[in-house]
Parts: sequence; C-alpha cells; structure tokens
Amino acid sequence: MSIFIKKCLEDDLSLLQEISVETFKETFEHQNSAEVMQAYVDKAFNKEQLKKELSTASSEFYFIYSKAEIAGYLKVNMNAAQSESMGNDSLEIERIYLRRAFHKQGLGKYLINKAIDIAVEQNKEKVWLGVWERNGSAIAFYAKMGFAQTGTHSFYMGDEEQTDYIMTKTLI
Repeated sequence: MSIFIKKCLEDDLSLLQEISVETFKETFEHQNSAEVMQAYVDKAFNKEQLKKELSTASSEFYFIYSKAEIAGYLKVNMNAAQSESMGNDSLEIERIYLRRAFHKQGLGKYLINKAIDIAVEQNKEKVWLGVWERNGSAIAFYAKMGFAQTGTHSFYMGDEEQTDYIMTKTLI
C-alpha cells in the first residue's frame, strides 16, 4: 500500500474542512442528536476557525494519503496551544480523523507514529490525547499503541457535557 503524510498548509483549508466535517459526522452522529452535531460542526469546523488553527504557531496538521487518495488527518499541539495545560514537555494529539473507508488499514498507526516523531524532534517527554469514554474501539487502539489513561476532562458538544479520557504515552 502506498502511504504518505503531507503537512497541511493554508491552501488546503477547503479540503481540511471537508475531511473534518465528513470524519466527525461519520464517527459521532449515530451517538448524538442531529442538532447537537450540526451546532458543533458549524462552530469547530468553519473556515475561519480552521484557518485560525492552521496559523497557530504550535499547532500542526498533516494529511495522510493511501494510494494517492486522502484518507484523513492528524492535528498536534505543543506548548501553549495544547487544549489542556500539560506542560512544555508534552505534545497533544488533538485529532486523528480517518474517513470510514480507510478504517482498519493501519493508517492510525502511521499517524500516531508521526506524532511521536514530532514529539521526539521537539524534545517532548510525553504524548497525550483525549478520547470520548464511549469510543471503545479508539480507547483499545490507543492502549495497544502504548497509551494509558491518566485522567479525564470535559468535552462539550453544544451544551452537552461529555467525558473524555486523557491517555498518555511516556517517551523517555
């Protein structure tokens, strides 16, 4: 399988938005109301918001391609860009979003490994992420990749509070 990863640039904004909406809905719409989903997607994945995220100095986005077709993307945050204050020795994986047609092909491992490579290049000691407590397959995948639950935090879908597990992998 021909797989490659490419850093997203501002020119990729429309594609980033399209993939963000598609993958988020594929993953979560069956567990949330249509109104809550649409409100979240409109807020989190509008072009202005994504442009702001793309221009944040300590955040990076990477597309993953399989056989020249875009399969999804990775978003990492460092330093003050992290969504939780985890310290400058940590790198956050904020998003690993894969299109449904590309699930179960090992692409998530490529994206985790890309995040770990970035963390090592940036002299980080830990990589962490938040994963919805009801997303059992993702929790199992992250555990298999060496992440362990180290806490929880709240994630809001509209006014609805949901609990994410914080999972961490120590690199050193």
